[in-house]
Amino acid sequence: MKTIARFLVTLVIIAISCAAAYELWNYYMLSPWTRDARVQADVVTVAPDVSGFVSDIRVKDNQFVHKGDVLFVLDQERYKAALAAAEAAVAARKADMQMRQQEADRRTKLTSLSISDEAKQDALYTANSAAAAHMQAVADRMTARINLERTVIRAPVNGFITNLTLDIGQYISVGTRAMALIDSDSYRVEGYFEETKIPALKPGDAANIILMSGGPALRGHVDSISRGITDRDNPNGPELLANANPTFEWVRLAQRIPVRIHIDEVPEGVLISSGMTCTVVIPERPYNWAVPALLRQAQSVILNAARSYRGQGPRSNASLTSRGLERATRPGPAS
Repeated sequence: MKTIARFLVTLVIIAISCAAAYELWNYYMLSPWTRDARVQADVVTVAPDVSGFVSDIRVKDNQFVHKGDVLFVLDQERYKAALAAAEAAVAARKADMQMRQQEADRRTKLTSLSISDEAKQDALYTANSAAAAHMQAVADRMTARINLERTVIRAPVNGFITNLTLDIGQYISVGTRAMALIDSDSYRVEGYFEETKIPALKPGDAANIILMSGGPALRGHVDSISRGITDRDNPNGPELLANANPTFEWVRLAQRIPVRIHIDEVPEGVLISSGMTCTVVIPERPYNWAVPALLRQAQSVILNAARSYRGQGPRSNASLTSRGLERATRPGPAS
């Protein structure tokens, strides 16, 4: 009796261990969660559209700025002088245009006895050329004004100044990267889920984001799922032909697919920084235990098979009985 009891206890322990192992395997291999996730944000590289010496810096490192706030100012003396020269050129071209136009109007009113047709046409062409030169001067003045305005560099988006190394007196050329601005409205999480877990993900699913630094979880939702990743093992050949890898390992690792998580709510007091490591968990709806689900599936298969077997038996007997009665009641040939 004791031997049977020990055997049953051992059998129960083995069954519980197998069920727990299967549950753990199902959770770690198929449940939608990943520890390979990063907080990311768009970085706007601030570069001037004009060149010059830095005369003033209005921000500090790690400072939050709003869109349109002044970041730094370049030396404006040269651009003010250029604008003044453009203003003078506009005035001169305008006076010359008016003089040529009046001269053309006077010559147009003269008769052919006083002036030739060729001289009239020359006067008209000269007036048109003066008008075009005036328009060119106006465009140059507009360019000079734009250059002067561009010496004041403003924030293009809301965000945080980071890694500020700019200093007063530094010369900056056109297009030189001066500072980095992290867009505060673009914070998101990029989670890299194994391909075996992708079928359990759908856009709009709620997501819990646990930062590696600790603290309460952030709330978000699945924004989108990437549609392609780079195949590092099979790059294109020199003639755009497939360069197939001849080796194949028996153990195949699941590829990781990027999934973008939109951050909906950040708890008060939690600081997020681009590049932070985090864990993303997609809550299941509700959690479906693997062993009970497997048992329910097996029970459903057995019940369907039993119902199918029971349904076919009576139909076969009824079919045979009806055929026998039909043959029995069928009238024979006339004698």
